[in-house]
Amino acid sequence: MKFNPDKNGYYGQFGGSFIPELLYPNAKELEDNYIRIIESEAFQKEYKALLKDYVGRPSPLYLAKRLSEKYGATIYLKREDLNHTGAHKVNNTIGQILIARELGKTQIIAETGAGQHGVATATVCALMGLECTVFMGEKDIERQAPNVARMKMLGAKVVPATSGSKTLKDATNEAIRYWIQNPEAYYLIGSVVGMHPYPDMVTRLQAIISEEMKWQLKEHTGKENPDTIIACVGGGSNAAGAFYHYLEDEEVELIAVEAAGLGVDSGESAATSQLGEVGVIHGSKTILMQDEYGQIVEPYSISAGLDYPGVGPLHAHLFETKRARFMNATDKEALTAAYELTRLEGIIPALETAHALAVLPKMDLKSDQTIIINLSGRGDKDLATFIKHLEE
Repeated sequence: MKFNPDKNGYYGQFGGSFIPELLYPNAKELEDNYIRIIESEAFQKEYKALLKDYVGRPSPLYLAKRLSEKYGATIYLKREDLNHTGAHKVNNTIGQILIARELGKTQIIAETGAGQHGVATATVCALMGLECTVFMGEKDIERQAPNVARMKMLGAKVVPATSGSKTLKDATNEAIRYWIQNPEAYYLIGSVVGMHPYPDMVTRLQAIISEEMKWQLKEHTGKENPDTIIACVGGGSNAAGAFYHYLEDEEVELIAVEAAGLGVDSGESAATSQLGEVGVIHGSKTILMQDEYGQIVEPYSISAGLDYPGVGPLHAHLFETKRARFMNATDKEALTAAYELTRLEGIIPALETAHALAVLPKMDLKSDQTIIINLSGRGDKDLATFIKHLEE
């Protein structure tokens, strides 16, 4: 499959493993074992059983009739918001915790932005009786208080990142620093970012999304392939999972939606594909926002899960090869889309997901077009933001 990485973890020119020497044994151990573990019968049996009985999969593929009527196309929502813990993140943490256990790891560390990955990691650590430390930007701790409370209730230690913009990038920096000092820990990365083999491993674990979409759409319509799949992208794990089984089907349009913040050219944005250049961040060569000296430019988005200055190397490759079309939505457009879905379909989406919904008015839709939007998370965690803006 041409969109899988090569043996060195490269998708075209993007990917690889740019890490301190002290972390090489950890990355090598994972690289040597992850595919063997994932493809083993024992792993698949336990993974699928947990996805079914604990997570609640398969997540429904829902025909959004009123949304479809408004936009004049057939629009389905892949309901990842109905998963246990409220987002797609748990697909990955269930898989990685089984891998960590197989490798004999007892201490788990993770980074989180919106808090959904932190909650999903704390959840599976509680399930398996493992120690859990989650690094989270101080700013994100303030704006995602319900998720912080959930992590603590689940027994996780939440460590604030107080440097830089005090958001996801800085939480990741702190997690990597801790890992260098504690290499016996297992770093459970939440997106398709970081050094090889994380981008491929997380993609494989999230591919359950598109695997289900194929047979579910066939049940609804008699055909496996939609015309278009839309997903939001920060690091990009929900999009990687939604796109995976369609990457080779060129007739399926893939749309990745980034956060434009206050506007792509406002200086307050996270539209990496539009603003970024090739560079290295968190162990991976990709497209990232940087200044003339190669220093990271601070991203901004109203959604804590999308304000990351780079994208995963798979998405950088999809952008460069034009296999995926990259669009973006501002804070205001995302809020409008969230209120619209809530009132048309009775579903409150996460702010991240709202960015994917927000591109519908910008598209030239046709009556015979079938679209799947990956509804990656629910909006409970964002209620304070929604309420604040409702009152404005």
